[in-house]
Amino acid sequence: MKKLFIENTVEHVGEVVDLYGWVDTVRDHKKIVFIDLRDRTGIVQIVGGEDFKGLSPEDVVHIKGLVKERPEKLINPKIKTGAIEIEGKEVVILNKSLTPPLPLNTDGYDIDEEVRLKYRYLDLRRKRLTRNIILRSKMVRLVREFLTSKGFIEIETPLLTKSTPEGSRDFLVPSRMQPGKFYALPQSPQQYKQLLMAAGFERYFQIAKCLRDEDLRADRGFEHTQIDLEMSFVNREDVMKLDEEMVTTIAEELGYTIKQKPFPVFTYKEAMEKYGADKFDMRTEEDKQNGVLAFAWVIDFPFFERDDENKWTFTHNPFSAPMPEHREMLLNKENIDTIMATQYDLVCNGYEVGGGSIRTHEPSVLKSTLEIMGYTEERIQAEFGHMLEAFQYGTPPHGGLAHGIERLMMILTGEPYLREVVAFPMTSTGQTAATNAPSPVDEKQLKELGIKVV
Repeated sequence: MKKLFIENTVEHVGEVVDLYGWVDTVRDHKKIVFIDLRDRTGIVQIVGGEDFKGLSPEDVVHIKGLVKERPEKLINPKIKTGAIEIEGKEVVILNKSLTPPLPLNTDGYDIDEEVRLKYRYLDLRRKRLTRNIILRSKMVRLVREFLTSKGFIEIETPLLTKSTPEGSRDFLVPSRMQPGKFYALPQSPQQYKQLLMAAGFERYFQIAKCLRDEDLRADRGFEHTQIDLEMSFVNREDVMKLDEEMVTTIAEELGYTIKQKPFPVFTYKEAMEKYGADKFDMRTEEDKQNGVLAFAWVIDFPFFERDDENKWTFTHNPFSAPMPEHREMLLNKENIDTIMATQYDLVCNGYEVGGGSIRTHEPSVLKSTLEIMGYTEERIQAEFGHMLEAFQYGTPPHGGLAHGIERLMMILTGEPYLREVVAFPMTSTGQTAATNAPSPVDEKQLKELGIKVV
């Protein structure tokens, strides 16, 4: 078992240690061979003899050696282990590597996307990507610690669920046991987290996988992960205050500077008038150079808008509650274009990084919302009957929001593409990294599902 990471070798000067990792570089100086050994925590220089000459970059090795201080003039301040080196005593090659099909000692931006994702398990050895994935892990850990300290319970919700209109196209999964019927993969845990409020858990969170069959772009993929939370007995300001505390705590723990605290609040109307968009960037050029995070809230969104067929549709979420003063207008279906939702979006550096609302917990309000959108009674019961019924059994007032982890990570790392902060992203054509899906399946599988490809 590996017991020592490379970054910790500085604590063992004068000791013989066992190190495991990958050969990063080899410099052969005849009788002496200099090896840079790498693991996920960094690199350290190994000084070896004749038996080290057979090593090549990316070989996996076990090296036993003496940790020694470097002469002062040879200290490398750019790396954690720059004040030491290892006098190599023994080396065992655990797995010999072929020459990698792509360079791993560059930032990788100039390498073709298809090549990088085909060999993603190699691409991830790149220092920049390793750092991004580790930062993502640290951020998620801080989220869990913060929410747990505030009395939230982490609860997983199903990945096989019911197809309902939530703003994007569903991925469908055919049922083998009930031919002709389909599950949907969740666009979000929206309905389940509301049902958890009905169940009395009061404070829920989840690091939730969400899947949406929508057009791909630099900051959007078929699947994403979100920090999902919901609370009972709250109003809009309660949710925004707690979330702002969480975001501030995590960002500053990770070493980032926030431009303005508390976060400024704009109405949707004010944002459109001042910035021409509800996702805007408040940073100066100096802020951008210094990696400053400029967060702001946007509130008071219209509840409804016209779709391409000139029918009413929701702007954010059909489960949102209207502003209290607009509840009667929604129930009476009056002045629909003036009804405001209790929606709140969090923006940062030109991106939307989170959003949510106070939800409706009254069956009459949800039903009226769906009727405004032109749903028939039959469709309402077929798609939302379970929610309407749940709301009749003492569901408390509640609200919450979600943050897209990938988009947050793009901002924190300054990366231009979602694929740079995801371990195994898809290509721009929807092909999976390393595994080459989607792909054909055996006719027997299709027959079992009652499906024929035409």
